[in-house]
Amino acid sequence: MPEISIFNLEMTDRSQLNAKPQSNGLTLIQTKVKQFEFNRFLYQFVGAAWEWTDKLAWTDNQWQAYSEAENLHLYVAYVEGAPAGYFELQQQEAGNVEIMYFGLGERFIGKGFGGDLLTQAIEHAWALPNTQRVWVHTCSLDHPSALHNYQARGFTLFRTDIEPQTN
Repeated sequence: MPEISIFNLEMTDRSQLNAKPQSNGLTLIQTKVKQFEFNRFLYQFVGAAWEWTDKLAWTDNQWQAYSEAENLHLYVAYVEGAPAGYFELQQQEAGNVEIMYFGLGERFIGKGFGGDLLTQAIEHAWALPNTQRVWVHTCSLDHPSALHNYQARGFTLFRTDIEPQTN
């Protein structure tokens, strides 16, 4: 049975951010009106290519409880009016902010948007009240450049977990 490596990364000080300059044409908007259907759409839009399956069986009630929680913040990236990607920031205990989901739609990969979008995700995470640590996890099923992008922006690996692949 194949195994999946899960990489847990963190940034413990805002000064660790190695920002990538903004990409031309990428516009970021924070959604102020929470709609779980939109979170679900973005999860499938970005995640289909990377086997994001953990939430596919969720009910509307589960999606609503997660997506419309007070501590979850959704940002959507657009290019020429089309959704290009997104990230979700979840404020957690002890000043932790997790980048819950982050990614680009397939048509927008390889166009220089990833580093810029991740920079904006990190900047917005640090701007939340009382942030002491920003963290994220990715895995070996993700885009081959994902781990490198996180590390290039200043994240450090603090734990790697190995799990059997269930699909």
